[in-house]
Amino acid sequence: MRIVDIRERSVPISRYADPALPSGGLTTSIVAVVTDATRNGRPVIGYGFGSMGRFAQGGLIRERFAPRLLGATDLATADGGGLDPFRAWHAMMANEKAGGHGERCVAVGTLDMALWDAAAKLADLPLHRLLAERLPEAQPARRGLAAYAGGGYRYPADDLARLADEIRRLRDLGYASVKLKIGGVPLAQDLRRIEAALALLPADRLAVDAMNAYGPAESLAAADALAPHELRWFEDICDPLDFETHGAVAARYDGAIAAGEALFSEAEARLLHRHGGLRPARDILVFDPVHCYGLPGYLRILRALEAAGWPRAAFWPHGGHLCCQHLVAALGLGGVEVNALCFAPFGGLVDGAVPVDGQVLPPDAPGIGFEQKSALRALFATLF
Repeated sequence: MRIVDIRERSVPISRYADPALPSGGLTTSIVAVVTDATRNGRPVIGYGFGSMGRFAQGGLIRERFAPRLLGATDLATADGGGLDPFRAWHAMMANEKAGGHGERCVAVGTLDMALWDAAAKLADLPLHRLLAERLPEAQPARRGLAAYAGGGYRYPADDLARLADEIRRLRDLGYASVKLKIGGVPLAQDLRRIEAALALLPADRLAVDAMNAYGPAESLAAADALAPHELRWFEDICDPLDFETHGAVAARYDGAIAAGEALFSEAEARLLHRHGGLRPARDILVFDPVHCYGLPGYLRILRALEAAGWPRAAFWPHGGHLCCQHLVAALGLGGVEVNALCFAPFGGLVDGAVPVDGQVLPPDAPGIGFEQKSALRALFATLF
């Protein structure tokens, strides 16, 4: 089993459903990994992309990691009947030094997603079922996955009215819980955004994400201001490596805290656990599997923190896309983010799918299911 071709393209993505609003120049990488296996006379191809929020990684993919994959002579499973993404991952990481994660982790994770898509297609299984068979850590979910809608970015004009419209649209789509962004404007203005959202949602259905914007003093001020609202959680408060500030907020803020999106390795996850003041019985971990070197890196984080006392219910992977739904379903994690109205065409569910009672299901087609989203299928087709 070999990889015979890898295609990559950088594409723009937007935080807004309205295409007229500026995207801020954000990009991601889409990739196609072509195997030497065929089905119905056509090569089996896996697709992936770099999740949300870290820009495209074309240079690293093309110059560093794709050549290693293409040079690997045998990536077959032990029985010879399929593709082994773990073997492929080790081929990509050959001669990489410890530390210095930078954003090479995103490049590796992007290719890893495509490898798992190809492996599941070769096995003729949806990814969550393939993972349930192959991973010793698997704890397959026995029902739908708890979900919340990510979004709530600040609009450049008419922010409060447009935010309220967005929340109404999400409710109409079937999402009972929403996460909105704070930290980009003065706290008083953010509190008005929260009050506008609370006019439409119960407090325990509203989470806020500061996108690591606050310094030490601002973090504590925000925690004090948010505490009376008893929100679902307060996410990404300060610089992700400012564990001192993080711990100070955790000691002062009784509500749930969510952290980990901007940390990319097992070593960083261990530091967050030891020094970030988090409380495993209360708080939430939002590591992005793609940004953590893909599934192999994410599993290392899961194992380390589970051994340190964290329950799987605390893991809510960042990303808001189909791949995370498969991981949550296979590993029995807490729930999923769904970017229903932003980061099109990558976010949201497959065409025609809707949440039911606040829960979603991963696609049941072989692979990750990207082809079940017509706009995303068309975008991946541009690679060829």
